[in-house]
Parts: sequence; structure tokens; C-alpha cells
Amino acid sequence: MSTRTVIRGGLVVTAADELHADVLIEDGRVVALAAHGSDVAAGWTADRTLDATDRYVLPGGVDVHTHMELPFGGTSASDTFETGTRAAAWGGTTTIVDFAVQTVGQALREGLDTWYAKADGNCAIDYAFHMILSDVNEHTLKEMDWLVQEGITSFKLFMAYPGVFYSDDGRILRAMQRSADNGGLIMMHAENGIAIDVLVEQALARGETDPRYHGEVRKALLEAEATHRAIQLARVAGAPLYVVHVSAEEAVAEITTARDKGLPVFGETCPQYLFLSTDNLAEPGFEGAKYVCSTPLRPKEHQAALWRGLRTNDLQVVSTDHCPFCFTGQKELGRGDFSKIPNGLPGVENRMDLLHQAVVDGHISRRRWIEIACATPARMFGMYPQKGTIAPGADADIVIYDPHTTQTLSAATHHMNVDYSAYEGRTVTGQVETVLSRGETVIDRREYVGRAGHGTFVPRSTCQYLD
Repeated sequence: MSTRTVIRGGLVVTAADELHADVLIEDGRVVALAAHGSDVAAGWTADRTLDATDRYVLPGGVDVHTHMELPFGGTSASDTFETGTRAAAWGGTTTIVDFAVQTVGQALREGLDTWYAKADGNCAIDYAFHMILSDVNEHTLKEMDWLVQEGITSFKLFMAYPGVFYSDDGRILRAMQRSADNGGLIMMHAENGIAIDVLVEQALARGETDPRYHGEVRKALLEAEATHRAIQLARVAGAPLYVVHVSAEEAVAEITTARDKGLPVFGETCPQYLFLSTDNLAEPGFEGAKYVCSTPLRPKEHQAALWRGLRTNDLQVVSTDHCPFCFTGQKELGRGDFSKIPNGLPGVENRMDLLHQAVVDGHISRRRWIEIACATPARMFGMYPQKGTIAPGADADIVIYDPHTTQTLSAATHHMNVDYSAYEGRTVTGQVETVLSRGETVIDRREYVGRAGHGTFVPRSTCQYLD
């Protein structure tokens, strides 16, 4: 049974264009766009018509940095693939790329299969995987080639977390050399974990145990140093590099310098670094634990450099690094020792709205909003134009967005499986109204009508942003 849907009357916003157009969808894909009132649009017949008058019609958001069900620090992220993808849909995101984890001593395949099993049949929206490399050796280097052929075309390495995910420079170089050959993209958590561990030990010895010290020991200079080192290693390997969750002005400067030389170096930041700061980490009592993530929140002064980087395209992507832990029973594991607070914030539901607020506030343009939240993430990780745009042939992942209404972000009303909101009480302008995933309605005028198992795995091509 062929099904046809027409979305009429909205302003279609993509990274490239803004046009008052109707959108025709058939069998889960966009078939055509035509100007409102044109003979072409008027001639379309459909099984259902969605009214988008006074609304934006947007490509579904693409969040390329999430951690559903991630084991970390003796506990596990509180969102499952089912709850996390449902929350993503509520926030206008229709594709996530999550991180499959290889544990030391394990094959990549073993870690990847574990993540396939977690996600299969549970997702409300489409999903893909990156692979975390924790153990670079001859066998895992060979496996990288096989994964690229399977559509897992990006690999994350850590300069942080010694004893858990950490790789030394030699292992990082080998993985980069391999990716230079197989077309994979190396994603780097750039913080000098060896030095940070010394500062953690010294802080705790001084009795500095509160959450705010998490930010103080993970120094901006150690993010910048690691970013610089990662860039030089990538140059030696002849490989492109994508630096995740850039938070510090000094790290942005390293990426900017590399890009000014014409190097294929890319950077991602997250809403928490654009909207939150060390003021949150310093909230009284143990409240600051809610904001413990790595890289850490920085003093407010760093935000201007991040916004500038997004405007100049020295930073190309905004993802969430969604990794939620409940305050009660999970974040509390670090009472009396900030180093035991699980690192991560909830945010998969808030990204599109917060970035629309940035449009309202004049930080970025409407098209840039869609570029950094939809189109570029899809291109960077080999899913464009299937994802990230509204164009003939693209998946009908579409958000009807009300840019005029206001909403107050709160744990009382969000859909993430976590007992607090990092943005509690913040009022933003704009709200998701209706969400389609491959033409199927997931959110219908602020009502969830989706289902676990609708979302399918998306094999990815290699980075298209280099073309």
C-alpha cells in the first residue's frame, strides 16, 4: 500500500535554503517540493494533509554523539535505546549515532554486537554506531577495515580516562594511519588524562572533594594541549580528525589554526558548553554534581569563542554527548569524592530547542541552525542526503516546528529517563509540534504516537565533508 502525505503552508528551512513550499511524501521519502499556491502543489492528492501554516518545516535533527545504556563508573547511563530515542523524537531529533564500546581484551566485533543487540527492536527513530577503540592492536586494526565495509565508518579514541578507555600516542597514531587507508574518521576525546589524574589526586589530598573541583582539575590548557597533539598526530598519519565536545577557547584556537592551514580537522561542541558554565558546577550542596561531564563546563567567558567558532565554521557540529545519570543513586556515588561522580549530562531532547533559542538571540542564523544540527552531522558521518535535508529522494524525517510558542524546560515535563534537567526553569522560544520518521508520525501535535522498533540501523558511508 502506497501512502502519500502532503505538508502544506510552512516555511521549509534547510542548510541551503528557506522557501515557502509544500512537501510531498510518498512511501517514507520526500518526492517533491513546490511553492505554496502553485499549480503543481495544488494538483497533489494525498492520504493525509498536515497543516504547517506559521510553522517551520525542518529536516529531522541528527545527533551524532549519544551514549544510551553506557556502562560507566560502576553504573550505567539511565536512558535505554527505547527511552532515549523516544526523548530524542520529542526534541525533534530523528537520527542518533551512538557509541558501541570495545572493552580492553575484547574484539571490536564483540563490542559492536553487544550494541546491535541493545538497540535492535527498541528504537523509535533511526540509529547508527561509531566504535570506541579501547585496545588498539594488530587484530583490532584489521577489524577497523571490516567495520568500515559494514557501515561503521568512525572510531573514537580517548586521550583521557587512563585504565579505562585511554590510548597512548603510539596506539592513536596506528589507528589514525589505518583510518587514513580505510577512509574511516577518527573522533578524539582530547584531554590529557595522565596529567589530569595527577591533579585529581592532589586535589583530593587537599580535601577538595566538591563537584566544582571536577572542572578545576580538568584544565582548559590540558584540553588545548591534547587537541594540539591529536592534530599533529593526524598530520603525521595523513588522516582527518574530528574533535568531540570542544569546550575551551584554547582548544577552539588549536582547531582554528589547523583549519587555517587547510588541514582536515573538524570540531564539535555541545549545548552544555554554550548555555551552562562553572557557575552550575559550583551550585551549593551537592547540586553541582548534576553538571559533571567531561570535557567539563568552563567559565562563561569561553562561550563567546564557541559561538564564534560555530559562525566561522571552525566548529561544524553541535551534538549532545547525551549520557544521563540520575542525581539520586547515580550522581550521588561521588559524594565526598568528585572523581567518583559519573560523567555525563542529559540533553538529547533539548538540543534543537536550545539552538533555536540561539537563533532568537542572534548567535546564529536559521539556516546555520539546520546546518550544525542536521546537514553537517549527516555529511560528516556519511548519511547525507538520506538524512539531514528535505529534498527529493531524502528520507521523510521531518519536523513541524512552532517558532513562536514558549516553553519552560524541566524534569517535570521532559521525556528523558533521568530525574533532573540540566536546564531546569529555562524558558526557550520554539517547540516541536509534529515529527515524522521515514514518513511515519512519531510525534503528532505534541502527542507521542511512535513505537519501539520503528527505528532502523543506518549503515554509513565514509565522511562526505571531505569531498
